[in-house]
Amino acid sequence: MKPASFEYHAPASAREAVDLLAELGDGAKVIAGGQSLVPVLAMRLAVFDHLIDIRRIEGLRGIEEREDTVWIGAGTTEAEIGRSELVAARVPLLARATPLIGHFQIRNRGTIGGSLAHADAAAEYPAVVLALDAVIEALSPRGPRTIPASEFFTGIWETALEPDELLTGVSFPAATGLSAPGKVAGFDRARTGGSGGSSPRASRGFAIEEFARRSGDFAVAGAAVAVGLAGDETIGHAAISLFGLGSTPVRAVSAEALAGGSGEPPASAESIGRAAVAGLDAVPSDLHGTADYRRKVGAVMVARAWDKAIREAANG
Repeated sequence: MKPASFEYHAPASAREAVDLLAELGDGAKVIAGGQSLVPVLAMRLAVFDHLIDIRRIEGLRGIEEREDTVWIGAGTTEAEIGRSELVAARVPLLARATPLIGHFQIRNRGTIGGSLAHADAAAEYPAVVLALDAVIEALSPRGPRTIPASEFFTGIWETALEPDELLTGVSFPAATGLSAPGKVAGFDRARTGGSGGSSPRASRGFAIEEFARRSGDFAVAGAAVAVGLAGDETIGHAAISLFGLGSTPVRAVSAEALAGGSGEPPASAESIGRAAVAGLDAVPSDLHGTADYRRKVGAVMVARAWDKAIREAANG
């Protein structure tokens, strides 16, 4: 099928783009890489009178280190993120999620802003920004606005963006050490296979695991994990984000609490995985799997990701 006819706009700046959004109203839609929008248009699942192409806006592209954050422009392609040494060093969870997105042809065109604005609950980048407490930047005729990732995803393919707002960038906390204070859990280095050390230090570990029917497909279930060990080898920070298991990506707060509990011995990866999916009440059931199947797969993905992340942190 072919999309319905539309009028094409190619603004030269972000300000011009948001002015067009305000002027054209509900009949306008922003397009960046088009890897999600074009199939939707081609199948006539959505019709828009105007498409606003932001690919040529230079101010929406780039990867920069800004004090203790890494800023990525909304128009930056997934391939550029995957090649970035800065992302690999400072936002390793994002770097590890990137190869899981579709195929290389999709990553060459798809953008981080497009992925977040499309807000597919089975996509990798939304889960990563949620796990890392990233901040979404938006621009409207009223000026710039920042939205915490925890408040950004509001429903199936829905976000907190206003109709006249344009997603302009994302800021990630740089992984330069353990930022969350306090000793909240015992940690046995021997359980993870890490080697002992004479000088205590803070360290972090990151992992993302997903199960898909075929390589490049959206995940049936997946988990993104960030963990931080304090200098005395206790768990000082735990973030577990789930995707493919609801209408939005979700933080597994009960599992995070279990991982950071004060009991001895520390919770096993398997028990953390079970806790992560125990409270989910809106798990989809479709041709890829029932809700119960997705929960079981999700628990395994959490356990695998947690084990990898904790091992990495323990090994420094």
